[in-house]
Amino acid sequence: MNCQQPDCSGQIVDGYCDLCGMAPARAVATPVATPVAAAAGAQEPSAPAPLAAISSTSTATSLTTSRRSATSRTRSTVGHRLGAGLVEIPSVPARDPADAVMADPMVPESRRFCATCDEPVGRSRDGTPGRPAGFCRKCGSPFSFEPKLAPGALVAKQYEVVGCLAHGGMGWVYLARDHNVSDRWVVLKGLLNADDRDATAAALAERRFLAEVEHPNIVKIFNFVDHEGLGYIVMEYVGGQSLKQILTARRDSNAGEPDPLPPDQAIAYVLEILPALGYLHDLGLLFCDFKVDNVIQTRHSLKLIDLGGVYRLDEPTSALFGTTGYQAPEIATLGPSIPSDLFTVARTLGVLCIDFRGYQSTYRYTLPPQDSVPVLQRYDSLYQFLLKGTAPNPDDRFQSAEEMADQLFGVLREVVADREGTPVSAPSKLFTAPMRAGLELPDWRILPRPQVSSDDPSAGYLATITAADSEQLIAQLRAAPQRTVEVDLRLAAAMINDGSFEEADAQLGEIEANDPWEWRVAWHRGIAALARERADEARASFDRVYCAVPGELAPKLALGLACESAGDLEVAARWYEIVARTDPSITSASFGLARSRLLNGDRAGALTAYELVPDSSSGYIDAQTARIRCLSRDGEGEPGLQELLAAGSALEALPLEGEQRERLTADLLESALRMTLSGRGSDDGEVRLLGLPLVERDVRLALEHSYRELARHAPSRTERIARVDDANRVRPRTWI
Repeated sequence: MNCQQPDCSGQIVDGYCDLCGMAPARAVATPVATPVAAAAGAQEPSAPAPLAAISSTSTATSLTTSRRSATSRTRSTVGHRLGAGLVEIPSVPARDPADAVMADPMVPESRRFCATCDEPVGRSRDGTPGRPAGFCRKCGSPFSFEPKLAPGALVAKQYEVVGCLAHGGMGWVYLARDHNVSDRWVVLKGLLNADDRDATAAALAERRFLAEVEHPNIVKIFNFVDHEGLGYIVMEYVGGQSLKQILTARRDSNAGEPDPLPPDQAIAYVLEILPALGYLHDLGLLFCDFKVDNVIQTRHSLKLIDLGGVYRLDEPTSALFGTTGYQAPEIATLGPSIPSDLFTVARTLGVLCIDFRGYQSTYRYTLPPQDSVPVLQRYDSLYQFLLKGTAPNPDDRFQSAEEMADQLFGVLREVVADREGTPVSAPSKLFTAPMRAGLELPDWRILPRPQVSSDDPSAGYLATITAADSEQLIAQLRAAPQRTVEVDLRLAAAMINDGSFEEADAQLGEIEANDPWEWRVAWHRGIAALARERADEARASFDRVYCAVPGELAPKLALGLACESAGDLEVAARWYEIVARTDPSITSASFGLARSRLLNGDRAGALTAYELVPDSSSGYIDAQTARIRCLSRDGEGEPGLQELLAAGSALEALPLEGEQRERLTADLLESALRMTLSGRGSDDGEVRLLGLPLVERDVRLALEHSYRELARHAPSRTERIARVDDANRVRPRTWI
């Protein structure tokens, strides 16, 4: 077969051109999502160290994957521009690839171990440096940590070696020029110890897997060649810095003390690379060794490198590789799975954004106490995300890269809103939008509802139900052609609305018995508890939902409402503030925040809460109306002059007519009248409120007019008489 590359006359041999080394064109698998296009660049791969408890020569592992499965409800909608469009990521400066070559390629003695028995080898003794090559004193196996290729060597009559780039547990990595393709920079990766059977198998696996993979965030393989009896993978050269190098540079600039990344930057990095892992998972591949060493930032994107530890789910006898401090605890007994792969992602995020001392020892599988890490104290959602991602039981973790990305994007929104003051409105894949809020009292009916899974067999039937009352709705749900979890959840919700709480609890119990991880059961139990005025029970239920979906705003809004109902106003205000600051379009959070602050005597805080409602929101007029009333009524004493003037300006700017405007005007003028009677008004009439001088007579006349207008709008004779009496009460005294 002829090579299909332009201007190349080579032949395809063993899957690659014998001249240019390129593979023939083939169908490309569709990625899970469409990340930003990756730019060519540079890398420092770090090969995984084999897990001591697992060997390719052992009996085939009985692979146990998670009992849970992700559904289309968790498909990611996150954009994949570096920084997720929310975070400014520092650029990586361009660098001459030749500058990355090691001046003295040497494997540190602390990293020299026998590939057969894991015994330290090549170590110094009595002041004499250890030998980089020799035989293990324990088992006699040969070892060699010396580069096999010298600068200037021509590999396969095509690739001229420039020097060593890096070394790792599986081999040396060399920089070379491809003389057959415009002298482009390439990377050659060979085995550190050619006698290591596991390493050899992993290298061959990397060749095969990389040949199958086609994703802009994953390093590309060009060729596989033999040279003097050894095999080398030829890969693209990825120019940039690994995340480990970025952390190291920050530490060096901080007088040698750890300096973790800002949390929003760390989250943005992980969000950028998660689609690549999801793509591998869709191919039945597990990366197994995700860590800061294996992600490179180029000028425009991130690249996942070093697929040497990739594990194929349909080949459970493959050797397993990983790194202490990142790997999940069940790997040695249950084998790898998608949740174990995502465990390494959560660990990597922890290493990036916190001073994670002891992550390979004391906290090998756990997190440090939250109260010992300031960033986790400040961002509880981030802490809950890391807890879920590193849960001991794989069934308790995220079940897909898409699910993980959706929740992590939600956490990023909160962090950006807090750090930058930039709100980020975004629709939820799991919840409907909250209903319009009441201003005066907390109401559980305004809370959002869980979305119906689109892949549920009864989703279409549920969309056709139009029953107006609960009794009719319950009857239609019981008559559903197929009873699925979505039908049962909808039935439980209808029973709660109908007040049939015991029946709803029994229904939810059946759902939970079939699927203990169905967090929507806890959601509906929380709603039922609020409806029964059991705020503490509701709080506990919504807290379980929050832990299950830490990036969602709905459970935080529900927690605020439950805490407010329980009288815990300070905690309620904190939950409401997170929601209102992150997504101001959820106006019920702003109103709840204002209520909680007012009840705590914090009028200034309440006014700030009302200002969070954007003028584009349907609740803007309600928020400004409440703000005017807050300014003009008693709070911590009588309102001051500036507060009254601010209320007057806000009222004049509102497009209100009729009774609503007159009620606000009357409230404002009542406060103004009290001010003038107390001697705090304007004696000279220079200060004006609603266009009139702030003096007693003018205020009385205007207030009388407002009450008489309200009398005209009164719905009953009794109220009309009351308003006329108010008008007579405030009218200025005259001789007539």
